[in-house]
Amino acid sequence: MSYKESSVLITGASQGIGRSIAITFAASTRRPLLLLARNQKNLEETKRLCEQTGAERVEILVCDATRMEDVLNVIIPDGFPDPGILINNAGSYLYKSLSETTDEEFRHQMETNLFAAVHIVKRFLPSLRKLDRALIINICSVGALKGLSDSGAYSSSKHALLGYTRSLREELKITDIGVTAVNLGQTHSTSWEASDMSPERLINPTDVANLLVAISELSPRSVVEEIIIQPQHGKVPPM
Repeated sequence: MSYKESSVLITGASQGIGRSIAITFAASTRRPLLLLARNQKNLEETKRLCEQTGAERVEILVCDATRMEDVLNVIIPDGFPDPGILINNAGSYLYKSLSETTDEEFRHQMETNLFAAVHIVKRFLPSLRKLDRALIINICSVGALKGLSDSGAYSSSKHALLGYTRSLREELKITDIGVTAVNLGQTHSTSWEASDMSPERLINPTDVANLLVAISELSPRSVVEEIIIQPQHGKVPPM
């Protein structure tokens, strides 16, 4: 199987940015889609929307990616192409100062924002190596580039994810597997539902998804190592 024939695995595909990524790949490409998250009902809705948009082959994988044993037990349906593109989008945002963050909350941020991606890469890297080329995209954050006084545990976990992504890129340079870090600013998603932010001032998740499709279609001679996406008018209050 070649990269062209491979599927796209999207984590956190049950809602928000992950759902937008899945729908955009369905609309813009003919790639089979593997949608992974914990919520089966929401995954089934994303699958329906992808099929409605034009996707011919969509499968859902109900899995908690923070648990390595669950990821190792993921079984791709017979006859379905292995993924050639991994999009590690699953994540969690905690709006809380470090002084008020519990150990449990800190661990949850690390497990969701770092280890979910680590587990997915570890599970699928052997099959990626068998393809003529492959791509790993990790959705990081501008919070990985500087400390955040109002969400320190989140920022710490995204620093860790970005460091992991940069190191993975260096390790895989000798292979045909590209590695990309996408550092997102405030993007319209379920993370902001309880806030008073104006959605119109946040990054459009479809813009993010279109960019990922474009990155996936570069020639094998090129890779986007790291990119920053921000709201046009800067940070959106009250954050």
